[in-house]
Amino acid sequence: MFERIITALVLVAVVLSCMFATTSIYPMLVLMIIAAGGAGYEWFKLMPRQTEQVNKLKAGCFGVLTAVVSGLALYFNDLALILWSASIFTWLISLQWVRSYPQYDGWYNQSLNILGLVIISAAVTAIFEVWVASAWWLMYLFLLVWGADSGAYFVGRKIGKRKLAAEVSPNKSIEGLIGGIVTAIIIIVFVQSTYLNLSIVQHVLFLILSLLTVFSSVLGDLFESMIKRRAGIKDSGRVLPGHGGVLDRIDSLLAAAPIFAAGLYVLKLIGVDL
Repeated sequence: MFERIITALVLVAVVLSCMFATTSIYPMLVLMIIAAGGAGYEWFKLMPRQTEQVNKLKAGCFGVLTAVVSGLALYFNDLALILWSASIFTWLISLQWVRSYPQYDGWYNQSLNILGLVIISAAVTAIFEVWVASAWWLMYLFLLVWGADSGAYFVGRKIGKRKLAAEVSPNKSIEGLIGGIVTAIIIIVFVQSTYLNLSIVQHVLFLILSLLTVFSSVLGDLFESMIKRRAGIKDSGRVLPGHGGVLDRIDSLLAAAPIFAAGLYVLKLIGVDL
């Protein structure tokens, strides 16, 4: 537990420093590229392979490729928009995969390499673009995801009985999901009533976007859990003592970040100035 707390404090300090300590884009840019590379490396280890031994060289090359694609998308905005769209489409499909597991696992094939490249790069660029718009919007995104996850954990642990997806993640319950949604709604209402001066219609649109972000974060968590279960791996990595790997920390954000970033982009296009 002590090791877990220390790691969490260090992570929070690093992320907050990159978000708020400087107006330069480079610390956040470097952090995102490193995160993309680490997540890509771990993703490759979860993929189907002919032998039990993981080829670390190939995993490393895939991590570098993921970092390079993410870097290009951070530079070319049009590429980032394409990745966001592809990622959102992928998450819509994955919803059916989660629902039908383990009866159907045909999705577990080499095409997951491409899907991983897309969703990791999309998430990294989305996080960066939200931060560019406002560090406080990125903080809001984190609060939504962490708040929903924490609410689900504590409520599920206390009164959770009905399984949400027993074959994918046995510890998650419907009661926990409700607790997470309620926690997220409290955060949403507080932010809307305290910081946003919007019309009723705009408030509704922002509420819908925020709730979609919360539900997608749950899907991201379940999807990574499903892949790890199919691969027979408990943690995606061991780079973060007490927390597992990079993917274990950002699984919810893989789905939530592109949806939130794309939502902000669409709201801006239709004249909702946040």
